[in-house]
Amino acid sequence: MEPELGSLLSDMLITMTDRGPDSAGIAVYGSSDPDRSKIVVQSFTPDADFGALEEALGGDCVLNVKDSHAVIELPESELEQTRGLIETDFSSIRIISAGSVIEIYKEVGLPKDVVKRFDIASMHGTHGIGHTRMATESAVTTLGAHPFSTALDQCLVHNGSLSNHNKLRRELVREGMTFETENDSEVAAAYLTSRMAHGMNLAEALESGLQALDGFYTFVVGTRSGFGVLRDPIACKPAVLAETDRYVAFGSEYRALAVLPGIDGAKVWEPEPATVYFWER
Repeated sequence: MEPELGSLLSDMLITMTDRGPDSAGIAVYGSSDPDRSKIVVQSFTPDADFGALEEALGGDCVLNVKDSHAVIELPESELEQTRGLIETDFSSIRIISAGSVIEIYKEVGLPKDVVKRFDIASMHGTHGIGHTRMATESAVTTLGAHPFSTALDQCLVHNGSLSNHNKLRRELVREGMTFETENDSEVAAAYLTSRMAHGMNLAEALESGLQALDGFYTFVVGTRSGFGVLRDPIACKPAVLAETDRYVAFGSEYRALAVLPGIDGAKVWEPEPATVYFWER
């Protein structure tokens, strides 16, 4: 089913349009090359910015423009150097994701328009995460759209609201982390990154979040090898999982899963509160 991933994700996301048709984003985990990495960047003036960036990149880097985003493929050894170049010399360009397999595309607008702009339906991959609807406390902006990525090959989407995200942001800034938005979901992603940087695996980081993150939430977190789901102890936000011998899928409503092949024979259930679920390839 890997050749169908982009098409299936697009259909699922479009089905959920009326949850909030102001923005959409998709993270796709595709094929990997052990010696190559990817950086996805975004610009509001892509014609000028991406041309200048391409001239500044090293000879082993390849830049492919996709509407307001571009994918830079480069040697793994040059990843951090190139990130530093972009952050230092190209203030009008934003890094959306980086890693060996992840590509994130997100924009304001209807899901059907966003997936068309980036030709998501044609993408292959092992797993992916999509989201529609801007966070309640956010302005409607490209950078405020989900998913959020704060570490290599990691991303998070969030349904809910955190009450202590400003306090956590200040603590994480003291640790050296930076933030692009005021969105509480970006804080949640950065918190998990911080915990894993201190030696936790994803499951342990999610477990620790049950004590550190105050509010109500359902998190879906992507990593290079799989994805995890966690609901807060009250679990007031809707969530449903489906599993067959071919795939596992998540949605905030069952109708997002109804478009999937073989869904009639799937095990379908609501994830338990305060319970970490994780699937790996």
